[in-house]
Amino acid sequence: MSEAQPSSGASLRRYLDHPRGGPTVLRIVLGTQLRRLREAAGVTREAAGDAIRGSHAKISRLELGRVSCKERDVADLLTLYGVTDDTVRDDFLKLARRTSSPGWWHQYGDVLPGWFETHLGLEEAASVIRTYEVQFVPGLLQTADYARAVAQLGHPRSTPEEIERRVRLRVQRQELLTLPDAPRVWAVLDEAALRRPLGGREVMAGQLRHLLTMSELPNVTLQIAPFSLGGLAAAGGPITILRFLEPDLPDIVYLEQLTSALYLDKRDDVDHYLAVMDRLSAQSESPRESLAMLERMLKEI
Repeated sequence: MSEAQPSSGASLRRYLDHPRGGPTVLRIVLGTQLRRLREAAGVTREAAGDAIRGSHAKISRLELGRVSCKERDVADLLTLYGVTDDTVRDDFLKLARRTSSPGWWHQYGDVLPGWFETHLGLEEAASVIRTYEVQFVPGLLQTADYARAVAQLGHPRSTPEEIERRVRLRVQRQELLTLPDAPRVWAVLDEAALRRPLGGREVMAGQLRHLLTMSELPNVTLQIAPFSLGGLAAAGGPITILRFLEPDLPDIVYLEQLTSALYLDKRDDVDHYLAVMDRLSAQSESPRESLAMLERMLKEI
């Protein structure tokens, strides 16, 4: 039996007993464990690909959690890697089945781009979510009215029904913040995002009040990067960094663009963006002063 099997079995058992993050995270966990078994067995990606009638590129995608995996393929790989323990094999096959199950967001597939589905799964599994926003209030902290204005701005050709489905998706996504094991959210908002009257004065007033309410949650920290700072460490677009308790999941940097997104998990990249976020937090107003700023802005509307 491979030395990797006991630890692999324990890690898989944690996710089978307490699943978080839906199929996205389960694919990453499964892929990580299969990679460890392959490396422990001294098997190349090419040889592994041959064993499942595929290519080394398919093995790479599987090990990175980019694709779901057929049970037959997992069984063949386990045999190739010398995994003979029936309990461990059964756990791997159970996890493989679950990677094909749709997440709760599947019902919004008609208005949800594929590249964002990955983010929703990672967000659900995260223990800490650090985010910096330049133009908009972070999606997890938006009111329905504000989310509607954002959706109308970003999807001007959408029907009213499609806009409402996008709003419902965002509102349902926010339920994450009040779960018993909710992640800690640490958000830095550029003052410009709060000064821009998106949706009109009433919508913005409601959004500011909502931020004040959300800041009362023990797992939510808000900071404002004021205009007086001038240049910021994160000159450019928004940044989100997701951190996980599970050792099989590396920290991931999420960079959203207009029609796609980047997911960075290489240590050097993550360290660079963590340093940027640390500087942003140090430069921005303290949480206490940020709340005072929100209250002043609300009075000015």
